[in-house]
Amino acid sequence: MSGDTTTGLSGLDDRRAAWVAEAWRHVTGDRLRELIIGLVDIPSPTGDEAPLATHIADTLRASGCHAAVQPLDDRQANAWARLHGDGTGPDLMLYAPVDTLTTGRESEDLPWAGAELRDDMRPQATVYDDLVVGLGASNPKGHAACVMMAVEAIAQAGIPLTGDLVAAFGAGGMPTNARPGGARRNTGQGVGCSFLLEQGVWTDYAVIAKPGWAVSWDEVGLVWFEVTVHGTHTYVGSRHRLPYDNAIARAGEVARHLEEWFVEYADRHTSGTVAPQGIVSSVRGGWPRMAAVTPAACTLRVDLRISPDTTPMRAKREFTAALNDLREKLPGLDVDVEMILAIPGTRTDPGSWIFRSAAAGWEAFEGRGHEAIRGNSGATDANILRGRGIPTVRVGMPKVGEVEAPFEIDFARGMNTVSVRAMEKLTRHLIRTAVDTVTRSRAELPEQAAPEGDPA
Repeated sequence: MSGDTTTGLSGLDDRRAAWVAEAWRHVTGDRLRELIIGLVDIPSPTGDEAPLATHIADTLRASGCHAAVQPLDDRQANAWARLHGDGTGPDLMLYAPVDTLTTGRESEDLPWAGAELRDDMRPQATVYDDLVVGLGASNPKGHAACVMMAVEAIAQAGIPLTGDLVAAFGAGGMPTNARPGGARRNTGQGVGCSFLLEQGVWTDYAVIAKPGWAVSWDEVGLVWFEVTVHGTHTYVGSRHRLPYDNAIARAGEVARHLEEWFVEYADRHTSGTVAPQGIVSSVRGGWPRMAAVTPAACTLRVDLRISPDTTPMRAKREFTAALNDLREKLPGLDVDVEMILAIPGTRTDPGSWIFRSAAAGWEAFEGRGHEAIRGNSGATDANILRGRGIPTVRVGMPKVGEVEAPFEIDFARGMNTVSVRAMEKLTRHLIRTAVDTVTRSRAELPEQAAPEGDPA
């Protein structure tokens, strides 16, 4: 069994191969479909994940796990579950965020998400043969369902664990601040993952389930800037008589310059598997009720991704230098910049046990050497985990392709459509990596070996 490269078990010793195969017996398409439908049908926009966290904890508790809900406030909560080992091995966290980027409500999502809310943009699951469609069905909820299925199957298989296996589901994983009416401003940007660790749900290693069928060891961070372009507050009837410097028109010139600069920036900072990008994401200026006057200022919001080798301060200085260059090209331009958010990019040593185990699993499934996905600019809670010192890798499902889907796949449908067959494959990979890790002694793994003179 361990020598068959088509099974996903190659490279494991006979004992662990048998344990993995037994856990795989409990992984079924029907159960995965049931889990993902249950997650999609409970709305969980950033800041309002508590009902979904309760559902996840109840589901895992029913499957024999010790599970809990961890409130951040009365609306936002994490969920986590633990399978206990005997204490002699390393602990591993299988992690997935659970909040959706949009809300599924016309009042909040339109017109920014499109002219109307399609079925895939709503928190109601629809099944098309192998596919499940609904808000967040792939990212993040399909990946969260795979984590649930993996820990449930390992529990049902009764595998003797040396280390603890933790399944964690974080609130606030999306790159956003609070939505209108939120009690707290800091409801996104990994706030749930940070709180989880601060409250002691900690492990030796972690695997985060997020899109991309490869094992990723490094990831971009991000910095946000507010760029305020100043101008003259004046009246349309006096444009030809008084000084005229329209901050909105000036802001348009700044935005165009930055969109060109982002391309150069990405070229300079592409390395490893990352190609950090940037965008101008929003514009704020003027009175919509009063089209007759210009505002004295117009503000642009910018998201600039940064590689693990670029500190937020280095990025700030590069960005400021780009605006200084623009001042020279546009005499009279009055512009200020402020960095308003910073999350560094992170890297796990590819020599780490968790990368080697996860990559070996990928190779067993594919029957060839591991191939990284390059040119990435997406940031996840892996940065929170790695930033706190937990070696972490990312693995997930590929985006559903147009050949598989009865509709065109755009950004939103890619987030909101998942293949149950792909879920089965990811779940089996997570199980293999987990069993390969939490059935070993700490002395077997270099990072876990006790320093000389210390008890093992």
